[in-house]
Formats: sequence, structure tokens, C-alpha cells
Amino acid sequence: MVFPVLEGKVAVVTGAAMGMGEATARLFAQAGARVVIADINEEAGRGTTDALRADGLEVAFVRTDVSSASSVEAMVAFAVQTYGRLDCAVNNAAMTPDTHPVAELDEGEFDRLIAVDLKGVALCLKYEIRQMLAQGDGGAIVNISSVSGVRPQPNNLAYVAAKHAVIGMTKVASLEYAPQGVRVNSVGPGAIDTPMLRGALETIGATEKEFAPQLSLLGRFAHPSEVAEASMWLCSDQSSYVTGALLMVDAGYTSR
Repeated sequence: MVFPVLEGKVAVVTGAAMGMGEATARLFAQAGARVVIADINEEAGRGTTDALRADGLEVAFVRTDVSSASSVEAMVAFAVQTYGRLDCAVNNAAMTPDTHPVAELDEGEFDRLIAVDLKGVALCLKYEIRQMLAQGDGGAIVNISSVSGVRPQPNNLAYVAAKHAVIGMTKVASLEYAPQGVRVNSVGPGAIDTPMLRGALETIGATEKEFAPQLSLLGRFAHPSEVAEASMWLCSDQSSYVTGALLMVDAGYTSR
């Protein structure tokens, strides 16, 4: 049973067509929020929207390229036009980690990943916070980082750089806007059972049974809903005294 801790709130979730984003959009809607599903993949985004609506949940889709300022601005405007305001946001959209050692850096891949995973979060913060300030009654934002934002991984230069920076941007935004009641926090997922992780396993030729113990003290991958629960708490009034925090959802990976 999901308690209505977001009843009456309007939320935006980026990268919500699948994986953690989809799980977050579903959980937020089950908790009473009206949710804007934002994703660059229009077909998958509309499919997720239709599926959630079929379950009686109040959601709407807007195609969004988080690397584009005009697209992000339009995303926030769509939320306001559709549901009247914006109370919370989960900035989850991200590209698959890069796979090259530093000496073999692919500049084009680096630029694309930084544009989505880093610049995209910055743009979302900009326009989400602007709307929350205009409303005058605060809000809550969660930026999705990663264990890679705390513990570097080899062959992931761009991804590690972006996820470290997301944590830093979260702290800056929390410092700047706490007086106006806008709380900004980040979540650091570990090994989450998503298409992205499954694709990475396929690339290296490993199974969950073989690989999970290296990434989790619990010896398993997390379900995307377990990350969604953390984001929901940070966006709810239950975390009203929390801002500038990093909440790790990593089964203890970064504690050892």
C-alpha cells in the first residue's frame, strides 16, 4: 500500500519512460501526485503514460531533451499549463556510462554524455526553481547521482565527472534557495535492475549472480522502486528538514 504523501502535488520526472524514472513516476502518482512524464523517447514515454493511465493514475507526457534549454523550459511550462503548478521534480534523465579509458577518450561521446547527465540537470534546476520561486511557496527537487558520484569507476570518465558534479550542484542549489523554501537533495543509486545495467552486464558478459556481490552487501540488484521510494521521501513533507543531502541507495557499496 502506498500512502498519499504527495496528495495534491504536481511532479515532473525526467527520463521517466523506463527504468528508475518509470518506477518513480508510477510511485509518485500512486502517492497522490499528478505527474508529468518527461523523456526524449516519445514512443516509450507515451507507452508508459498510457500504462499508468490504464491503472487509474493521473499522468501526462511531454517529449523533453534535457540538454536543450528551450525544451526544458517548455517541459516546466507544460506542467504548469496541464496541472497549474510545480511542487516537486526528480531529475533522473541520463545516458549510459561511457566505456573508454582516459587515453582513448571519445570526444563526441564525452560531449553528449556531459550535455545530458550534467548540463541537463543544471537546466532542469534552473527552470524548476524559477517556477517554484514564482509560486512563492517552496518546493522539493531530487537530482539523481550515482555511486559513481562518490566512488570513481574505471573507463567512465565522463559519467563519473557528471555524477560527481550533480552532487556539487545539488549543494549549491540547496544553499541558494533554502531561504525561499526550495529544498534540493540528491540520491545515489547503486546497482539497480534497469535496462541500462542489464545492457552493461551483457557488454562485459556477466550475470547478476556473478556480479551483484561485487556491488551490493545484500548480494542482489535493487528494484527501481527502491530508488523511487527514496526520491518520494525527499519530495514529501516527511523530509521537511532535509536539504543539500546525498541519500545513498546502494546496499552499502560505498560504505566499504
